[in-house]
Amino acid sequence: MNRIELHPAGSICHNGQIVPDDPLLFLGFRIDPADGYTLRSFFMMLEAYPSLSGLNPFSASCMEQYRSCPTNNCVCGSVDYLELGKTIEMTGFPGEPGVEIYQRFVGVGKGEIVDIKPYGFDSLLDMPLKLGKLRHIVFGDKVNTFEFQVVYTLFELIDGILWALSFHNMPLECRIGAP
Repeated sequence: MNRIELHPAGSICHNGQIVPDDPLLFLGFRIDPADGYTLRSFFMMLEAYPSLSGLNPFSASCMEQYRSCPTNNCVCGSVDYLELGKTIEMTGFPGEPGVEIYQRFVGVGKGEIVDIKPYGFDSLLDMPLKLGKLRHIVFGDKVNTFEFQVVYTLFELIDGILWALSFHNMPLECRIGAP
């Protein structure tokens, strides 16, 4: 599979060369975030390559929140790093068999998953960003899950992060599970 490297300053590199302009050709490529890659690096990438912002309807509001934050020290004490992960869940016992595949974007602190929805961008931007393993859940058994190494594409990174961050700073009435 073709690979690209994501640099902390927001650039995308392919075969050791910085991609100078429109990176849409690389959406299906495997990504390797370089050491020091953060959520701020992700938004710097969207700024450097504006065509990527057009891929997700939530990018404009997320970019607005990003631009309103301080330029450094946007960290959260209870989170060690942010993680984009994938889950595949077999469903349908009893019932019709099915498979659900989805991404999750969470914080990890002291080895435990931390929900980041309560935190603003000003607490997350300078947190390290890592790619997690694929969790395989069989028939709702969330205790005995399997984990596998998995590949992420540039498109999955953009869509997964922007989708998850779209739930930040929304009115209480719009939140899932709101009274």
